Amino acid sequence: MLNIDEIKKILPHRPPFLLVDCMDELEPGKYGVGRKCVTMNEPYFQGHFPEKAIMPGVIILEALAQTGAVVMLTVEGNEGKLVYFAGMDKVKFKRQVVPGDVLTLKVEIIKQKGSFGIGNAVACVGDQVAVEAVLTFAIE
Repeated sequence: MLNIDEIKKILPHRPPFLLVDCMDELEPGKYGVGRKCVTMNEPYFQGHFPEKAIMPGVIILEALAQTGAVVMLTVEGNEGKLVYFAGMDKVKFKRQVVPGDVLTLKVEIIKQKGSFGIGNAVACVGDQVAVEAVLTFAIE
């Protein structure tokens, strides 16, 4: 649905911190499915961990947050705004993510009031859940 060039028009992030390669599904303000192809070239693998490359959980959470930001910034009137983390709850890490994995990033917005909102977020590799969380965000 959206390629990397279109995502770069929505999000202010740039490599190496742009963590969504494409959006496969998008319903502005409601739901989105993004994808991150994990490669050994990611800069964090130099130190996490040199002998066994594992994608840091906080980076997976950031990829989910960026997916949610695309969902919210495609709502009419939100173009050009920023979306910030305001909190995360019920975070569970269930599977390691390693080079060669393709992360599917799903975010469903379940509540929004004013400039704050909450989204259910799940990152999967194939049919295995890697991370799930409830993310709180603020739009400015």
